[in-house]
Amino acid sequence: MNQGLRIAFFGSSLVSAYWNGAATYYRGVIRALHARGHRVTFYEPDAFERQQHRDIPEPDWARDVVYSAQGTEALERCLEEARGSDVVVKASGVGVFDALLEARVLDLQGPRTQVIFWDVDAPATLERVQQNPDDAFRPLIARYDRILTYGGGNPVVRAYEALGARECVPIYNALDPSTHHPVPREPRFECDLAFLGNRLPDREARVEEFFLRAAQLYPEGKFLLGGSGWGDKRMPANVKYLGHVYTADHNVLNCTPRAVLNISRESMARFGFSPATRVFEAAGAGSCLITDAWEGIELFLEPGREVLVAKDGAEVAELVRSLDAQRARDIGNAARRRVLAEHTYAHRAVQVEQVLGYRAPKRAMGSALEGVA
Repeated sequence: MNQGLRIAFFGSSLVSAYWNGAATYYRGVIRALHARGHRVTFYEPDAFERQQHRDIPEPDWARDVVYSAQGTEALERCLEEARGSDVVVKASGVGVFDALLEARVLDLQGPRTQVIFWDVDAPATLERVQQNPDDAFRPLIARYDRILTYGGGNPVVRAYEALGARECVPIYNALDPSTHHPVPREPRFECDLAFLGNRLPDREARVEEFFLRAAQLYPEGKFLLGGSGWGDKRMPANVKYLGHVYTADHNVLNCTPRAVLNISRESMARFGFSPATRVFEAAGAGSCLITDAWEGIELFLEPGREVLVAKDGAEVAELVRSLDAQRARDIGNAARRRVLAEHTYAHRAVQVEQVLGYRAPKRAMGSALEGVA
């Protein structure tokens, strides 16, 4: 019987997407690894009110361990429990004890234990350590067995290698067809354009340009804004603010509007090759996606046929104004076919195994992409 790998994963949160943009990515990768026979224990801190805003039940495809963020005793017990795992992952942006974890997981390294740093915000991490030669993480980079990132392409790979990384491999965002898929439209989300994203310092200016300015330039249009932190933001009269949107409503929010908008954070747009989870979630739902322009989009979706690309708010407004329902459906359907064929988490799980040097039994290899075409 194939026992797979035993993986200890220290991340922000698996069970809550509240102020946690990596949740969908973690869930997709880990669920796909579980389907391949691997056993994942996910360690997350009780912090930032995430446990009070859980949006999925306790998963049966991973063991989720919540540790106290008050003092380090509970975390030390988790680290000791992780000892002897085949793979130990420290993800970026846990939000609690990050510097401690980055150093302590390396104590678990051994002949049978790979220790991985999985960077879910590589542009921000790299800018931080490049600007501060005394950053505590900088000398640790070369000690990790490898660095995985959820985007960034060759610019991120080269930057990490220049800092001494043994190996750096992007594992891009993808689609989990079991969680993001077409559903019936609902009147409460009817609009011409919807954007979903939390208010973050390196995203706000781009939201002002690509979404709020587009709404100003198309005053007869109806716009919806979802995500945490925007409550006190000045908005045009044709923008309705939804607040935090739980993941249970993401499909209907993707499927109801005529189009949905993706806006990259400033650092990710600058590096390129960093598709947000929202790109694949929207495509999986068959949505017509409009995205801000960034290098590498054509690796994932074909501009003009599977996605619409805008360089500023004026172009967003014009695309929405000229978009009829039939063209929107055609673009959404084409995007869905593309991501199902090439960009699911089943595809990413096979890539992770290859990077880790794991040879799956033939039966598992044969069924890895079952139902994905």
